[in-house]
Amino acid sequence: QVQLVESGGGLVQAGGSLRLSCAASGRTAGNYRMAWFRQAPGKERDFVAGISRSGSITYYEDSVKGRFTISRDNAKNTVALQMNSLKPEDTAVYYCAAAIPNGDYRRAVGYSYWGQGTQVTVSS
Repeated sequence: QVQLVESGGGLVQAGGSLRLSCAASGRTAGNYRMAWFRQAPGKERDFVAGISRSGSITYYEDSVKGRFTISRDNAKNTVALQMNSLKPEDTAVYYCAAAIPNGDYRRAVGYSYWGQGTQVTVSS
């Protein structure tokens, strides 16, 4: 199995930047697709960004394109989400997830492993 631990969340002002990190342990990170999802209270988890096993292909939810960048370092078993030009609507708990490559990157049901989440709050 894979254990995932997120870090880097916090409180920032609108227009600011934040970098989230996900540390993986267990199997090598290169065996898995990785993704970031986010969830606000009372709402379902929404896809934010995904990255292929090699890191060469990335996917983004429309509202974060051009602002967020997902990356991975398989040697370190880490995945990062650089968030720039943050908006109040980005406020959520952000979760790192891992999946055996299969189907649509965007669907949460396809991911077998999840971190505990890290809170991101963007003030206006």
